[in-house]
Amino acid sequence: MVNQSVLDEAISLYGVELVAKKLARWGGGYKYAWGAVARPSQLPPPGDWLTWLIMTGRGWGKTRTGAETCRMWVAEGCRRLALVGRTPADVRDTMVEGESGILAVSPPDDRPIYEPTKRKITWPNGAEALTFTSYEPDQLRGPQFERIWWDELQAFQYARETWNNGQLALRLGRPRQIITMTPRPIGLIKEIIASPDTAITRGTTYENRQNLAPEFFRQVIARYVGTSLARQEIHGELLDELPGALWQRGVIRQKDAVNIQRIVVGVDPATTSQEDSDETGIIVFGVDNHAPSYGYVMGDYSLRAKPDEWARKVVQMYHQHHANYVVAESNQGGEMVSQVIHTVDQNVPVKLVHATTGKHTRAEPVSALYEQGRVFHVRAFTELEDQMCSWLPEDTKSPDRMDAMVWAATELMVGGGGLWMLP
Repeated sequence: MVNQSVLDEAISLYGVELVAKKLARWGGGYKYAWGAVARPSQLPPPGDWLTWLIMTGRGWGKTRTGAETCRMWVAEGCRRLALVGRTPADVRDTMVEGESGILAVSPPDDRPIYEPTKRKITWPNGAEALTFTSYEPDQLRGPQFERIWWDELQAFQYARETWNNGQLALRLGRPRQIITMTPRPIGLIKEIIASPDTAITRGTTYENRQNLAPEFFRQVIARYVGTSLARQEIHGELLDELPGALWQRGVIRQKDAVNIQRIVVGVDPATTSQEDSDETGIIVFGVDNHAPSYGYVMGDYSLRAKPDEWARKVVQMYHQHHANYVVAESNQGGEMVSQVIHTVDQNVPVKLVHATTGKHTRAEPVSALYEQGRVFHVRAFTELEDQMCSWLPEDTKSPDRMDAMVWAATELMVGGGGLWMLP
């Protein structure tokens, strides 16, 4: 059944003749008549906004809304768009080819052509959309666009860098962008929310219940009712602190490092350097000569790079900070980690540590040190702090920066063991 209020909204946006023509062409099934079937909250809000932030529970209809908004922009005359997702697979399988993606919501007579190798979608009227991922933020440096669709920005690996490059690329016509995401309390999202140029749509999973499987509510949703996870993932609330996370933002304090006695460079190496690889975590950590000692995160130099590149960065930071030695996790690379570092500088002492317990167990003592007020950051390390405060024990993604910090802090403040690989 057509939602009359939404149909009226569609007529006000597109005109009665165009709406009538489309409904007649598509046989009354309304599959492609978004203005007639969308909920009012799924249509662009009024006002002169730059960013439309859709922050809702899972299953609300975010992907369909993002895809339909892009289709509407093209119909209105937009010719240059960008689609930005977390990984190449996310862009392809969700935003473009997904069951609610751009290809699926486009009627046969207006369906664009998708060329994955060119990372390009082309509509019959000549409009083009290029696809990008958070793994390669520099790809957004050259092009320029009128519109951007960001999907799950809160989960981007290089969220801030990708976002900044995208804002500089949004410089044609009357720029606008849409963000479709499930809430997560990272600094970048809070800044976007606070911007006067942002229009915000919030919503819950229940709003789209008629389009979701009943089993989903009986077997999945029911088990989380009343929990903080439900508030975030189902009701779409942006919680100031993430329940279950080992670090809360209130325990991360800034203070200048003084009377530093020992310094190590903590390294959590990535085993590959592909576009979807993890970063290599590189954290400089020091302790002072007080009793009890206090620890300081003195630098975050994490990056995604080939082994010889991250090894050069490790050696550079070792010398720049006058570190005593490097402490590196060896589960993935084994002795290769020290060999790569020694290829760059054979005089750098390396201590290899091996994970025999889970990340949560290793991180708990370091988290306790923060709560006791014994660890400080010499300045704001946004990416590291976002990772610390948003990582949950059940997450499968490796928290590379956090891991490197934990290895270094454990070595100097908790009591680290390991195998010395001396030059």
